Amino acid sequence: MSRRCELTGKGPMTGNNVSHAHNKTRRRFLPNLNDVTLQSEALGRGVKLRISAAALRSVDHRGGLDAFLAKAKDEDLSPNALKVKKEIAKAQASA
Repeated sequence: MSRRCELTGKGPMTGNNVSHAHNKTRRRFLPNLNDVTLQSEALGRGVKLRISAAALRSVDHRGGLDAFLAKAKDEDLSPNALKVKKEIAKAQASA
């Protein structure tokens, strides 16, 4: 399973562990990913996504999954999230 946020595209970064003696060894900083089910008002159902804790806060701040996906750039979204975004746009257009 990929260590990448489905909504923001946030992934692993690299850096150094620095000891007290200032020895440097390479390490990876992994994103804080969580499996969550977000409710979509337009679709009337839950959507399972693997997103970072920061993305979860952003979804709440923007007013829910529908509002977040409406403003999100397509290149940042995973194929699964992109499919959900198109379903939501279609449901809102027909309503």
